[in-house]
Amino acid sequence: MKAAFFKEFGPPDKIIYGDLPQPKPGPGQYLVKVAATDVNPIDTYIRSGLVKMDLPLPYIIGCSLAGTIAEAGPNAKRFKPGDRVWGSNQGLLGRQGASAEFAVADECWLYPTPKGVSDEDVAAIALVGITAHLGLVRDAKLRGGEVLFVNGGSGGVGSAVVQMAKALGASFVITTAGNDEKVALCKKLGADLAINYKSEDVDAAIRNFAPEGVKIAVNVWWETLREPDFDRAVNALGPRGRIILMAGRDARPQFPVGPFYVKGCSMYGFAMFNASAQEQRAAAMDISRWMTEGKLRANIGRVLPLSEAAAAHQLQEENTLGKKGTLAGKIVLRIGT
Repeated sequence: MKAAFFKEFGPPDKIIYGDLPQPKPGPGQYLVKVAATDVNPIDTYIRSGLVKMDLPLPYIIGCSLAGTIAEAGPNAKRFKPGDRVWGSNQGLLGRQGASAEFAVADECWLYPTPKGVSDEDVAAIALVGITAHLGLVRDAKLRGGEVLFVNGGSGGVGSAVVQMAKALGASFVITTAGNDEKVALCKKLGADLAINYKSEDVDAAIRNFAPEGVKIAVNVWWETLREPDFDRAVNALGPRGRIILMAGRDARPQFPVGPFYVKGCSMYGFAMFNASAQEQRAAAMDISRWMTEGKLRANIGRVLPLSEAAAAHQLQEENTLGKKGTLAGKIVLRIGT
């Protein structure tokens, strides 16, 4: 089968597009004929060796997949050949990735693909959608009527957070973007206020945003930046505000301890791949329902063939680490016809 894989850690050009043996499903597993996968920052960190994991080599890249069940292994009972499925958590913790014509996935990481939803869309929403759900529902416990701020509402996770916050009943969703085109995209996704952080004063915009003359405070601050400004976040939070962290592995920012605890605030940090199968399945159920209802859609920035996986990783790194700003949304790799 054709696959995108690496034999040694390093830069994107270490990715090989070539042939590997087709895997066989074991007990409780399925062989999935993959139609689409995506590219995430964590994929590039694993490939480069920035995030250390004990991996079998050659190692197939890619966390998320969408496709069709080709074969069921022993004791795998939830799906049958021909069923459309999606999932994430491949390409992590020693599990081979999804960037191949076929992938083996444990039953617990697969979910039924909703009718009317394309493989490309559900692959693009998989990892970022589960991430957004874990932070908003499990950790922040966002409630109807609350105010949410998310840095970078046009990105993969940010765009999912904007849409999910509205689906969960947030009264106001505030976000930032790096140009007017991305600002417009954020508003289209449901943001009540989208701020161009390159041309506007973010703090003033948040402070002065008061629809119908009501003064608001942020209840949940979702931080996507790798180097958070905690003074800005804590200052914007109201009583018992919550901060969600999901980036900044090497960051060591200053922190306003006094204002944080006086307001009774709390902060949650998490990595999606550490969540249990049960937690991720709860997120997947809501994601599938919201996609069916039209409340959640994928934000795809680029679609490339699997043969261009190395170029896709290069583009992702340029925007995640290099902050080039040339990508809004997810990179999807299309597999087959």
